[in-house]
Amino acid sequence: MYKHLYKRFLDAHPQQIHFACHSHHYWPDATREAHLQYWDDSCKYVDNKWNHIFSTKVPQAQKLIAENLNLSHPEQIVFAPNTHEFVFRLLSSLNWDKKLRILTTDSEFYSFDRQINRLSEMAPFEVVKVPTLPFETFQERFEAAAKSSAWDLVFVSQVFFNSGLACDIHRLAKAAPADSLFVVDGYHAFMAMPTDLKPIEDRLFYLAGSYKYAQGGEGACFLYVPPSTRHRPFHTGWFAELSKLSAVGNEVGYPTDALQYAGSTMDFSALYRLIASLETFKKEGLTVTAIHTHIQNNQKVFLQELDQKKHPLLNRSRLMALDLDHHGHFLTFDLPTTEDCQKLVRDLDARGVHVDSRKNRLRFGFGLYHDTEDVRSVIARL
Repeated sequence: MYKHLYKRFLDAHPQQIHFACHSHHYWPDATREAHLQYWDDSCKYVDNKWNHIFSTKVPQAQKLIAENLNLSHPEQIVFAPNTHEFVFRLLSSLNWDKKLRILTTDSEFYSFDRQINRLSEMAPFEVVKVPTLPFETFQERFEAAAKSSAWDLVFVSQVFFNSGLACDIHRLAKAAPADSLFVVDGYHAFMAMPTDLKPIEDRLFYLAGSYKYAQGGEGACFLYVPPSTRHRPFHTGWFAELSKLSAVGNEVGYPTDALQYAGSTMDFSALYRLIASLETFKKEGLTVTAIHTHIQNNQKVFLQELDQKKHPLLNRSRLMALDLDHHGHFLTFDLPTTEDCQKLVRDLDARGVHVDSRKNRLRFGFGLYHDTEDVRSVIARL
């Protein structure tokens, strides 16, 4: 149905069915022209490039993102090359001269998890991780932990990268202490699951980017910053000088908008690609709800065909899912061993199906460039 949008990527892999969209999504053809446009604009504007980017391209991207997340303040979105940069900048806005308490889960993405694991080796940091499994009780357990004590930072994924399980971020936002930073990693949800942030836009920091379902490739990540935020992260860069600064005495000044979380020089070609991708969806009438419905339909076909296959390892008993109506765009199977998982990845690859795994969990990722014929073909090759 939507294969025409991805002709270049599909033509480059005619013998392969790519089912790792959660890892590296194919890019729409329109992103190639956008990438070239960045080169042309760099040639055209030279020293005035930054003015063009921040006066034209950044507001364009902010508006498109805000539309898809139902945010009232597009100007409260700031960009960086990766989410790790934002993670550390958020951490650096805390007072490191006192004990810092962080509440999170055992299923956060590597860039955050590795960073806080390292910080937990330092005296000021106390990190508590709530297990996501069993997921039937996760939200109750996370709420209880959030309410049980004071926290400086509460960090949780909207969709967990190692399972596809999705939580109710509105519910968890209510449980987080009012004086804590409440941060949601929305990378596996943005442009995949319908998300309305307006009810909590004054409360949460929202992280995401273009590498997954926004389909602009690596290099364009963003952070939504609540409008009333007045932070002074010590991990800061010269882009923060591009806005009106607020300072007292000899203090380093910080903007009063989202640029208080800005860094430094980055390659904005990814932002051009992100804009092209989001504009393509808009032109095609592909709302996030429409995208989600397409994926859900293919996931249902996948599971129906899998039931008929009666595979000894890949079956519903090993599927990590609680509510498929509220689930990420990949299906994860919890296998007995890592070796079982790796063998299936290799066997499928030899049969022209690309999937991926995390430890003993095998992931099948669904994208807009799949139709039911692709789905049935994957099951037939098991």
